Amino acid sequence: MGYRIAVAGATGNVGREMLAILAERKFPVAEIAALASSRSAGDEVTFGDGQITVGNLEEFDFSGWDMALFAVGAEATGKHAPRAAGAGCVVIDNSSLYRYDPEIPLIVPEVNSEAIADHSKRNIIANPNCSTAQMVVALKPLHDRARIRRIVVSTYQSVSGAGKAAMDELWNQTRSLYHQGETIEPNAFPVRIAFNVIPQIDKFLEDGSTKEEWKMVAETKRILDPNIEVSATCVRVPVFVGHSEAINVELEEPLSAEDARELLKTSPGIIVLDRREPAGYMTPMDCIGEYATFISRIRRDRTVKHGLNLWCVADNLRKGAALNAVQIGELLGRKVLKKG
Repeated sequence: MGYRIAVAGATGNVGREMLAILAERKFPVAEIAALASSRSAGDEVTFGDGQITVGNLEEFDFSGWDMALFAVGAEATGKHAPRAAGAGCVVIDNSSLYRYDPEIPLIVPEVNSEAIADHSKRNIIANPNCSTAQMVVALKPLHDRARIRRIVVSTYQSVSGAGKAAMDELWNQTRSLYHQGETIEPNAFPVRIAFNVIPQIDKFLEDGSTKEEWKMVAETKRILDPNIEVSATCVRVPVFVGHSEAINVELEEPLSAEDARELLKTSPGIIVLDRREPAGYMTPMDCIGEYATFISRIRRDRTVKHGLNLWCVADNLRKGAALNAVQIGELLGRKVLKKG
């Protein structure tokens, strides 16, 4: 037996990754549907060793389908996710639309898998923000061992997190700088991204933070612990794929860097690469195509009583989006649907 699975947004970066990961992980698929807007209906996308024709999301009947992985914008999600959920198909949504709804679980399987039980309230499960997902995977073992009191994180987020148009803009601007007289004005970003960093992701809020920074605070509290204080600074960098984070944690109990390193080495979803030598750490270029969240530069912060610093890197299209959604689907299959 297997599951009837629909992937909405199958022609986008994350949707294509969802299809690839479903095949790579040999998800028990009885039937699969690739869906997109009417503009992309009729196109073909890859699934495993074959091609499947993209259907029109607007016209798709979700009755009889087990789960739907959504990788479309909030507007389309708001229209079609309730329709799918109402037809009995469990929606796993990658947009921000439902992340802060108390009736909808926000899940990272390595961190709060028990929340899957709450999916039945609305038949929808939310996937967290890409930068939050990798951070909570890294911090869950430390929190379980020594209780995290405060997190200060600075992110270095790749342009793929802003979609294909943003990736094209980085490529075109970089190329234009090597052609005298050619200028590509910013469109996806407020200023030029090529050979630059931009200390703004999403819009500014009244307190001076950006919405991306607010998301990291709110989602970390929902997923990991509402009592943790979080301060985030989110920066867009001229990297195509792979988010990096410099994370500082203040713990309630003592935990040495050596013990933290050994603890993280045995924790699910994590690979530690931490040699104190040139190239003895992970970079975003190295993590492309990988499932794991990589941890490097583990060291004590001597400015607080129980403090640690670490460097965290992950493929944002995978663990930050598509992989986490597929892992939620696997969890749903094991714990709830039990057809695989």
